[in-house]
This record gives sequence, structure tokens and C-alpha cells, in this order.
Amino acid sequence: MIPDPIRQPALRYPSRALAHAQLAERLTERDRWMLRMCHEHRVLTTGQFTALAFSSVNFARRRLAQLHGYGALEKFRPLRTTGSAPAHWVLGPAGAAVLAAEAGVEVHDLGYRPDRALAIAHSLRLAHTLGIVDWFTTLATAPGADDAALLAWWSEHRCRALWGDLTRPDGYGRYTRGETAVDFFLEFDLGTMALSTVAAKLHGYAELARTSAVITPVLFWLPTRAREIGARKALHDIWTGLADPDTVPVATAAADLLDPANASPAQRVWLPLDFIGSERVSLDGLTARWPRVTPAPATVPIPPPGRHAVLAPPPPLPPAQPGDR
Repeated sequence: MIPDPIRQPALRYPSRALAHAQLAERLTERDRWMLRMCHEHRVLTTGQFTALAFSSVNFARRRLAQLHGYGALEKFRPLRTTGSAPAHWVLGPAGAAVLAAEAGVEVHDLGYRPDRALAIAHSLRLAHTLGIVDWFTTLATAPGADDAALLAWWSEHRCRALWGDLTRPDGYGRYTRGETAVDFFLEFDLGTMALSTVAAKLHGYAELARTSAVITPVLFWLPTRAREIGARKALHDIWTGLADPDTVPVATAAADLLDPANASPAQRVWLPLDFIGSERVSLDGLTARWPRVTPAPATVPIPPPGRHAVLAPPPPLPPAQPGDR
């Protein structure tokens, strides 16, 4: 996690919530992407925004402060027993108005409420949500092969809208390297849930594969190797009892297997559940182990009609623009 420098005096702006016309003149494409990211993923820290979109933490802090001054973003800092937490950013009222206007809907159609946006500050799932964002951020930004890229990153909320009647992944992604592409569901584990409960999620994925006729790998990310060993046993017990286990390809990895000098989930840390042996493979190397995996589709699934308007998912990285730093 990139540290957040010591707080500076708040910058002053002409108005805490600019008129929409004035705000439109001040927002760059990167700014709009940042608003969409906060709407999609609910909360990001200064460090995460820095890694994804800025050349330095100072540039990130300056622009985030400006967006906060415009009312486009809101922020909070969780209490820590030692030290200071980084600023955590959520969508602000003016930012929600921008997104609604772009989509041609009213703000309430997005399901946005300022109090609800800030409620995550008190959520018991805050650490889990930030962990998921960290995982995808690292995958999108860690140095690696020139032809590697994270092309899709969907939040657990989008996944719930699409597949929540059957299963609720913590995220969905599409990773490519050269001609190889792998779509996957992520199950991000912090070690707080019983392993039997973690493994039971395979039933939902099996039903999703049966009803959709699409075979998508499920990746279980565990905090430690010891936790992974127990998880693999619990997962294998459930997996072998499925009607058609091959329709639910599963692989596991542990955070403490990462190379600290170049930590990325794309590394050779993945061990397929059906593999006998200890040789781990890279993320793109998983496709060779699962010949029945459905090729990554060119189109994006569309959620069924619901109570709120569903915006298109933002790309994992912002659009490049001259002058962005």
C-alpha cells in the first residue's frame, strides 16, 4: 500500500458544490473515470488511486483534494490505534449528478444517497472491500510482461446484480497475456469465514455453469499458505461431489507466496484444485490446465432489469490524456 503523506491544510475553492455547468468545465476524462470507479467499487484509498492513475502520490492528493472541494468526492479516515489511516474516497453528491447526467437518468435512479455512500466507513466489510480493490489494483499495475493487461474488473456489487440469485463472487476479471485470455471469478478470503462455508460456494458456481452453459474459473485467494492447505481440502471434498466438477475449474493461491519485489497475482502462485503435484502456474498459464473453459466472450453481460440504473463498468485503468501526471 502506498503511504499517504501527512495531511495538509484544506485547499479553498469558490464553492463546495459547483453548479453542474461549472463542474463540467473542470472535470477531465481521468476525473470522470475516478467518479465511475468510486461508484463501481464503493471506496478507494489515496494509495490505490495513485497506483492506478497518477505518477506520484503528491499529484494524486492534489487532484483528489480538488475533486473533494468540488463536491465530486467525499472522504473519511478510519480510526487506527497507531498511526494515521490514508484518506478513503467515495462518490460525492456532485459526482453522482455527473454520472447520472452522463447516463441520462436521475441521481436517485443510480441508487445513490450521500449517507449510504459514506456508510461504508462503518461497515464490517470495509477491510474486505479494500482487500479486493488492492488485489485488482496490483494485478492491473504491477510490472510484468509488456503484452499483459487486465481488461475487465467488476465489483462484487455488479456480480451480485448479474449472478446473485446463484452465487456472489467478490469480483470478476479478464486478464490477457499475448494471445491468451482468461476470465475468472475471484473469491477473496481474509481468514474470517469457516472453510466449510468457503467451500460450499462451489455449489452456486456449479449451478451457474449449468444454467449458463459457460465455464469460468473460480480463483480462491487465501491470506496464508497454511490457510490455503485447509481450504484446498475443504474445496476438494465439495468439488468431487459436484455433478460435473469439470464445469467449475478451481485454483488457489496464498498471499504469502508472492515475491515481495514484484508482488502480483499474475505470478506463478496458482495451484489448480484438480492438479496432483506442487508446481504452481501463472494466472495466464491456468488456461492450459482447463481445456473446457469457455473462451472469453467479446460482449459484456447485461444485468436483468432492477430497481436502479446500471452503468457500464469502468476500465481498470483511466484513459491516457496529454498533461495527466
